[in-house]
Amino acid sequence: MTPLTPPTDVPKPSSDSQETQLTRARASLRQVLNRYSAFFRGTRNRPGFAVKEPLQRDMEQLSTTLNKLENRVIRISVFGLVSRGKSAVLNALIGQNVLPTGPLNGVTRTPQVVSWSSFGKGASTDLSNSLSLYSSGSSPLQVELIDTPGLDEIDGQTRAQMAEDVARQSDLILFVVAGDITRTEYQAICNLRQSQKPLLLVFNKIDLYPEQTRQMIYQNLQRLAARSRSSEPVQNLLSADEIVLVAADPAPLQVRVERPDGQVFYEWETPPVQIDALKQKILEIIQREGKTLMALNALVQAREAESRLASEILELRQPEAEALIWRYARYKAIAIALNPIAVLDLVGGAFSDLAMIRALAELYGLPITRHEAGKIWKTILLSSGSLLLSELGSGLVLGMGKSAAAGLDSSTSFSAYAGIALFQGAIAGYGAYTVGRAAQVYLEQGCSWGPQGASTIIQDILSRLDSHTIIYRLRQELSQELGLPGM
Repeated sequence: MTPLTPPTDVPKPSSDSQETQLTRARASLRQVLNRYSAFFRGTRNRPGFAVKEPLQRDMEQLSTTLNKLENRVIRISVFGLVSRGKSAVLNALIGQNVLPTGPLNGVTRTPQVVSWSSFGKGASTDLSNSLSLYSSGSSPLQVELIDTPGLDEIDGQTRAQMAEDVARQSDLILFVVAGDITRTEYQAICNLRQSQKPLLLVFNKIDLYPEQTRQMIYQNLQRLAARSRSSEPVQNLLSADEIVLVAADPAPLQVRVERPDGQVFYEWETPPVQIDALKQKILEIIQREGKTLMALNALVQAREAESRLASEILELRQPEAEALIWRYARYKAIAIALNPIAVLDLVGGAFSDLAMIRALAELYGLPITRHEAGKIWKTILLSSGSLLLSELGSGLVLGMGKSAAAGLDSSTSFSAYAGIALFQGAIAGYGAYTVGRAAQVYLEQGCSWGPQGASTIIQDILSRLDSHTIIYRLRQELSQELGLPGM
């Protein structure tokens, strides 16, 4: 077997940069867990309150994901149809027959996790020894390989849920095929790609199909895409460079043996395993972007979980939030109606809105500073557009009219003052209510922003991706999926 050598023809992103991304991801997950753990502890004794089971699972999943980052575990899952040699591929990678294989279909019944030797600790495999060159003082990465049942041997709903759960936990996906790719396999690849994870297509049993090349396999995928109902362009699924040819468990061959005395006989001989190309590809990916993949995967999970948790908190606190918004709307309407100075109307109204935003944040258990409240108010002002701008404009005009009316000494001036004051107060109150409702939406959707927010870090990572990384092709798609600004 040819010893593996570190890749030299690809740019190597800074190890410090990857380590920083991993550190920021850990800090973000801790922040989310601390924030919502404190909220649920504080509301545990509320009458009729009970944490819903899906939210408990979200908290448990976040804790598991944080533990994965703390232990520097990168997960590689293997999918494919039955009898394609998924377990054999993993055994060949590990160098030991730790997973059961056999001639019968469906040997693997449930997902199984196998811990690969830790990288950088003198492990026996060539891949481990090669990656030890890149530990350079930092703790080594651990690799977990996840073997899954054949996607065509379990019922549809269970299969879809299993694939979704395993893919969500994974940082890299291997999809094993053998021979001509079927429509079922093509659709399974499309479904797995919806998890927004990098995917390698592993063509196993190449010893039985020696005429196959990566380009031929890629062209077969293109033909399937043309006949498929899926609108997913094949170039979005994977490139020819992401196809790897292996022979994880080569079939024995009958060979002719001739002795020195001229006697000829035949015996069966097993060809060597061809797995180095896949090991080398995994080495390149982990060395070049392994920590980035781990950080992105964890942050995406944190963002999704936090969105669900924030929605639940908004629903739980809705009656109190509604009362709080109406209270601030009334106070603002009364204060502005009674105030005769136009400039103070604008300043006082803005401070009232900021105070309301901070009060809502405290009600939802989302700590927020005055500066952050100001940024939210500006965002709400811009997004609400004409309504709030008209409130400010009418407030200034009516405020000056109200000031002018207050300087007259007649019953007519009092009536004019009262009419303007009531109208201005009504506009101010409605504006405050609009700001409050907009703040609810912003707090729910923007809870993952901020210096340590998952969305902030994801956007920063995506903006810094090297064009040679396997995740780079997914950058635009991932940004759209997460609703981030376009890249």
